[in-house]
Amino acid sequence: MGSFVAARSVPQTPSTDPSKRPASTSPLDDAIDRAYDAAYNLDHDNAIQLARSAVSLAPGEARAHRSLAGILWLQMLFQRGAVTVDNYLGGVTKAQLTLPKPAPALDAEFKKELGLAMSLAEEKLRKNARDMNAKYDAGAAYALQASYTASVEGSVMSAFGPAKRAFNAHEDVLNKDPQRADAGIVVGSYRYIVAMQALPTRMFAYMAGFGGGKDKGIDLLEAANRGAEGRMEAAVALILIYSREARYADALRLLREYSAEYPRNRILVLELGSAAIRAGRLVEADATLSRGLAAFDADPRPKIPGERALWTYKRGLARLLMNRQADAFVDFGSVLEQHPVDWVRGRTHLELGKLADLAANRPGALAQYKQAKALCEASNDPICAADASRFLRRPFSFEAK
Repeated sequence: MGSFVAARSVPQTPSTDPSKRPASTSPLDDAIDRAYDAAYNLDHDNAIQLARSAVSLAPGEARAHRSLAGILWLQMLFQRGAVTVDNYLGGVTKAQLTLPKPAPALDAEFKKELGLAMSLAEEKLRKNARDMNAKYDAGAAYALQASYTASVEGSVMSAFGPAKRAFNAHEDVLNKDPQRADAGIVVGSYRYIVAMQALPTRMFAYMAGFGGGKDKGIDLLEAANRGAEGRMEAAVALILIYSREARYADALRLLREYSAEYPRNRILVLELGSAAIRAGRLVEADATLSRGLAAFDADPRPKIPGERALWTYKRGLARLLMNRQADAFVDFGSVLEQHPVDWVRGRTHLELGKLADLAANRPGALAQYKQAKALCEASNDPICAADASRFLRRPFSFEAK
């Protein structure tokens, strides 16, 4: 469950789109809005300072501390590079286990703020067990703990306990107030995840009290995405699920919407190009990724590890699928010069092998596939390794992919 949960069990915040917000919000809500607006526009340093200001404004409010912890967690994921759909789909999911650990100061502040968020919410619940806002706050804090444990510490089993507490709390909130759509983000995400597990894991989850149901989980997330609060969190979950379910048009729709809402977030543009490739909209993918690469080069802000190489790899992939072999070859050659992360390097050699096969250079193709297989196995990317093995046995062609 771990990596998939980590991508979506983020703290609830009101939308930064004024047309989607409640009619009136508190000064704390406004402060949290500004912090998340900065975070979702990749202005991480500003986001952390704004979130710290929100804590100073309301040090006794669990959601203030939870929001700061959530933004610190987003910064950890960004610094480690675990922020793309590829990181949570297929073989690359396993490669996350080898990512570097976060900076100690960032990690310590996260744990401190999350601990305060939990203790403040639980204190309110001890005083009034029927306080649904406190129960929501507690559940959201436990969801964030589960996400951190799975995505940063790499321990799925250790994440199970807080994930169960989060599910129970938000399911109770949702049962008592079905209009509280934001509570459906955690419940819907976990329901989908449980439904997608192998039978033994599903049975264990059911016995532990988790509910399943793929369609029900998606319905809850779609309702949250239509609501006034938690829209971005629901959208992240849905983009991953739509990609997994081959609902590429739906993923493209959400990515277009949110890339317009957060225009400084270049990762959303990268994902838009990737989604267009999955949807077979290759001309759109090439144009989107070329535009994004130009914006990337003009953006002085911090980048994820190997980010430019990832942009270039994606554009090369679109061009290969369009059979623009010369352009694809240039892009893939450039990838290898740009210090790609291991899984991108492995997959680039795989694509170079395909290009060699298309050029009737079987010895060159075999050399590339052998490199790809070794690199993909070393980076724990079994899908790429399996593809390399297949093409070592049989040349690649568009007719028999």
